[in-house]
Amino acid sequence: MRGLWKLTVTAVARGVRHIPFRLHSGRPPAPLGARILTNPDDIFQHNMWDHVQWSPEEFEEARQKAEENSRERIPIEEQVRYDRDANMYWNGFYEMHQNKFFKNRQWLFSEFPELLPQGCEADHTSWGQESGVTDLNSQGGCHKDLLIDLPVLGQQQQHSSSNSAVKSHNSVAFPGQHASFRILEVGCGAGNSVFPIINTIRESNAFLYCFDFSSRAIQLVKEHPDYDPAVCHAFVQDVCDDAPLFPFPFESLDVILVVFVLSSIHPKRMQGVLNHLAGYLKHGGIILFRDYGRYDLSQLRFKIGQCLSENFYTRQDGTCVYFFTKDEVHQLFTNAGLEELQNLEDRRLQVNRGKKIVMHRVWMQSKYRKP
Repeated sequence: MRGLWKLTVTAVARGVRHIPFRLHSGRPPAPLGARILTNPDDIFQHNMWDHVQWSPEEFEEARQKAEENSRERIPIEEQVRYDRDANMYWNGFYEMHQNKFFKNRQWLFSEFPELLPQGCEADHTSWGQESGVTDLNSQGGCHKDLLIDLPVLGQQQQHSSSNSAVKSHNSVAFPGQHASFRILEVGCGAGNSVFPIINTIRESNAFLYCFDFSSRAIQLVKEHPDYDPAVCHAFVQDVCDDAPLFPFPFESLDVILVVFVLSSIHPKRMQGVLNHLAGYLKHGGIILFRDYGRYDLSQLRFKIGQCLSENFYTRQDGTCVYFFTKDEVHQLFTNAGLEELQNLEDRRLQVNRGKKIVMHRVWMQSKYRKP
């Protein structure tokens, strides 16, 4: 099984003939990069190769590995602690790593130009960085709820409860009320998306909201020298609450950013979370999504005994992660009343040039708009 994510150069060479050739240019075209491996002799020239296609044998090997490490499930009576102690796990994570575990996501604006308000331009000098590389064990901003028989809140129920809230909230002043372009980041962690956005929208008529389940993470954001209350409002919130309290009205957001967050929520909670978030989008507003894909390297690395349910695992630090397929992503977002603009599976080869090994990475990247 180790051969799947520690491949030999010969194995890579066999797969190169399946990869379409793309012309390179000075500005990488979105989506998902343009560094295409066409000559296996060049494999160790870069740290990452884009648009990698798996052979049937590689796919089957990955499936078997995931089946093997999920065969033994954590007993239901033990799973409750991942719900009860979720805040402790995430605060502990940020207490240990501070803001040094992840790099700033400078790739955001090449993959998600929708984050840019009209008249703003991103700094493209960092476009060569590989997106998602540092998110092997990503943070989340949500309650890692592991209840077994959770009801999923329907859209009709949520909208009926939200209508009265809209009327009362619209008459109250709120942060960013004078902005013409509003962004929300769900599960902001220590600010690895926040600060590239802040530094881009400064001097524009845009405003950023960001929240996380971890109070320690929000403390780190607010202590950062680039944090500016004039353009950003950071707050502590559990998005899995039945009725999370946000400091802005319904139908007031242009963009919601959900990057490596939804995977940290129990699968039975995901639909309710997206249903609720969709209520805060303006008509024409968009959710930008990036997260782990099925059979990513990090899924195959889990040991037997770390599986909570199908494709849902707990890490050694108590945090949790789910691995998506395109069909699952599509169903979740369309069930929330959104229409698909993009739904991609990002398959890459991550290269350790020092050890001469290459590893399969799989991420999902999607864009869904509110009609």
